Amino acid sequence: MTPFIPKNILLMPNAAVPKASLLAERISACLKTHAVDHNVFCYDYEHPTQLPQIHGHDLVIVIGGDGTLLRAGHFCAPLGIPLLGVQAGRLSFLVELNEIELENNLRRLLNGDFRLESRMMLQAEFLENGDIKQRWDVINEALVSRGRDARPIEVRVDLNEGYMMSYIADGLIVATATGSTAYALAAGGPILPPELRNMLILPIASHLSLDRAVVLAEGAVVNLRAISDFEVVFSVDGTTPISIGPENSIRITANKKSLVMVRFGEPNYFYRDLAGLLQRNPILEMKSDD
Repeated sequence: MTPFIPKNILLMPNAAVPKASLLAERISACLKTHAVDHNVFCYDYEHPTQLPQIHGHDLVIVIGGDGTLLRAGHFCAPLGIPLLGVQAGRLSFLVELNEIELENNLRRLLNGDFRLESRMMLQAEFLENGDIKQRWDVINEALVSRGRDARPIEVRVDLNEGYMMSYIADGLIVATATGSTAYALAAGGPILPPELRNMLILPIASHLSLDRAVVLAEGAVVNLRAISDFEVVFSVDGTTPISIGPENSIRITANKKSLVMVRFGEPNYFYRDLAGLLQRNPILEMKSDD
């Protein structure tokens, strides 16, 4: 099989991270040396005023941390455009490259010396009296949680086979394997290898109800309904939450689209990198001026 070699690349450094722009300049210089068509779009991921033009590119290189890559993934996944992450932030479960040997790995990229990793996504639908009002692609997790009041809520879970369980908790996470190293990990959930096409259901601070995670098959249809006299909210991948009322429900299924990521390491890279991150959390590192 002829290897995929990108011909038109979009660089998307995080505009809020100065190091990202510097790395984008290094990458651009390398691509110019190899006469590769490319564009640079410094994107403000927190306060966007202009959206990137993804169409026409066959690869996006995003420069930042995991949060930056996650947001860029929402642009790339619907179009099936592969995504390569370069680390300029602190956490790196998802990003593939750091500044060490950056140019060497870019040469590998342009020689087709890499593999594409397909990661399952979810689709979340927000229903009101049974009618779909909004729909989202989910890379990490969908979350139903309590709002401003520090009181537990009840979340009823129905599967396509019927009633599954009700949780009394601060909230409920439905995550992908990719999301199992994000909020679900912080909530005490298991770590799933990225190639698994499963859903993970996990309560947050469960009270007098099941506190274990449940792993579901790809074909499951998950329906969530919150029961509470207080505010309940719903959020996807850390975006701004929306309120849920008694007339609302959430339906979650496997997404027909997948997030495609460029990988240079061997298939067991995930466990090697995971062990290093868990032993040394970069967020907790002291700076010289702390």
